[in-house]
Amino acid sequence: MTISVNLNADMGEGFGAYDIGDDDEILKIIRSASIACGFHAGDPLTMRHVVQRAKEEGVSIGAHPGFNDLWGFGRRRIDMKPDELEYLIAYQIGALSAMAAYVGEKVTHLKPHGALNNMAAENADYAMAIGRAIKSVDPEIIYVTNFGSEMEKAGRKLGLKVAREGYCDRQYNDDGTLASRKIAGTVIKDPAAAAKQVVDMVVNGVITSRTGKRIEARVDTLCVHGDEPTGVAIARAARQALEAAGVKIVRLPDMKLG
Repeated sequence: MTISVNLNADMGEGFGAYDIGDDDEILKIIRSASIACGFHAGDPLTMRHVVQRAKEEGVSIGAHPGFNDLWGFGRRRIDMKPDELEYLIAYQIGALSAMAAYVGEKVTHLKPHGALNNMAAENADYAMAIGRAIKSVDPEIIYVTNFGSEMEKAGRKLGLKVAREGYCDRQYNDDGTLASRKIAGTVIKDPAAAAKQVVDMVVNGVITSRTGKRIEARVDTLCVHGDEPTGVAIARAARQALEAAGVKIVRLPDMKLG
């Protein structure tokens, strides 16, 4: 039986006159785009451009909401009441949905960004708040979650479609959580190393942590960080390695999800 997996990238993370990452090039490689919604990065013109290019490349559109933290690119932890976080997420889904409507497309997945993603992976209240926002706005939206996280549990509890995510370009701790960016070397910049990691995840169902521990992992989608200078090279190497291993790369809405 052919194995299928989705390849997604975080993108649309410029702001105003400033571009971050090569969105146009990476859209030729991936199958789903996780687009910043204006809080940690992004703006209406950037969102509009990315959804247009995504449609042209046959790439599905997803929301990539974060904390209201332009200064810190959404990578600083913020304590919020769960109901306030819920509305923050709903607001950002609405913003991207409006831009997607201009090209006749819909938002089909949601993936939290940065510190919000890390906090919701371990905080059940945050994870449920994000899930409630999805369910209220559009229960067909796929909740993209770190595998084995509180987000995965929340999505299943709420009856949402859940896609378990692994990372092409990040190292892991022994407990399966992402290693902090503050530690040197935890962002993978070598395309060959990224390619090996994704094949191990998808074909063999394992991740090797930064200390060498083998962790069982089942993933439906793989992320490339489009804001990294190596984003295009990492995405290309990951896709080529997966296809060489007989894996089919598909859009996230075309995955069979539990």
